[in-house]
Amino acid sequence: MATRNDNSNRTAVLLVNVGTPDAPTVPAVRKYLFQFLNDRRVIDLPLIPQKILVNLIIVPFRAPKSTELYKILWTEKGSPLMVNAEKNRTKLQEALGDDYEVFTAMRYQNPSLKMVLREVRDKRFGKMIVIPVFPQYASSTTGTIFQFVSQEIARWEVIPEVRMVSQFYDHPQFLEAFADRIRAYNPETWDHLIFSYHGLPNRQVDKVHPEVKSVNCSCETALPPHGKYCYKATCYETTRLLAAALNLKKEDYSVSFQSRLTKNWLKPFTDENLIGMAKAGKKRVLVVAPAFVADCLETTVEIGCEYQELFVEHGGEKVQLVKSLNDHPLWIETLKQLIED
Repeated sequence: MATRNDNSNRTAVLLVNVGTPDAPTVPAVRKYLFQFLNDRRVIDLPLIPQKILVNLIIVPFRAPKSTELYKILWTEKGSPLMVNAEKNRTKLQEALGDDYEVFTAMRYQNPSLKMVLREVRDKRFGKMIVIPVFPQYASSTTGTIFQFVSQEIARWEVIPEVRMVSQFYDHPQFLEAFADRIRAYNPETWDHLIFSYHGLPNRQVDKVHPEVKSVNCSCETALPPHGKYCYKATCYETTRLLAAALNLKKEDYSVSFQSRLTKNWLKPFTDENLIGMAKAGKKRVLVVAPAFVADCLETTVEIGCEYQELFVEHGGEKVQLVKSLNDHPLWIETLKQLIED
């Protein structure tokens, strides 16, 4: 076993998420949105239109509104995303032992991925494993992390052995972890179950397999040969795998996409799905978000608060958000297996 002073036989493990503002204030949220939305992989418009849209329209108008939502999300301990990230780091470190050192990093804001990579470089680990904590690959999440890491380590004098985990939506332990969360809510007692995934612009999905546009893709019923890294295809495959684990009937659940910026994003939209459910007489709907491994703005506030109000407004009664994996023991075991396999 390597000593703490000799890291040549040790492995650095980086758990990387998108990020969170440092505080629920307008300046902090503006800073976060500025860095996030100026990423060319997040908003992939031509450079000048992107800069105008982000810096003159979206950030100035969205920062104050987003700040109010972050105030709802924030706890006494801070951002739930950051709190859970630290719990994951601590528990995973305990599970892996001294041959590994686990780091938490955020692609945007803090803890800065750039600074964490510098620490890894300075400690001269023999190996490095990078795990973006997104079950399904997307260019705007996993892709931007891989690009950033690759550009940073290209400047290092000594580059260690590097492994990057691109996705894990079909990992048996991950599926069991989410299935366990869902079972705790007795899904058979609800009128319907919605699997809600973060949306993406259709053009970003189409880039993965341009010969078969996303709107014409058959991935709603089966994972196509070209769909291994198609976000839409892997979202539907995640749902099928979870539905099988839970013995759900096809009529008991549906798939939709949330957090859209325009109408030209992946459909169906979760808010419209819920409105349709309410108008059809459904009173109690269970919503699970398997694209998120930790509760955040898009789950706690968007689904738990905003969608609840929308559902009641159209005749429904209860939208129940299934708690995300957070620091679930099976999620920690999933990470451990991803590292050791």
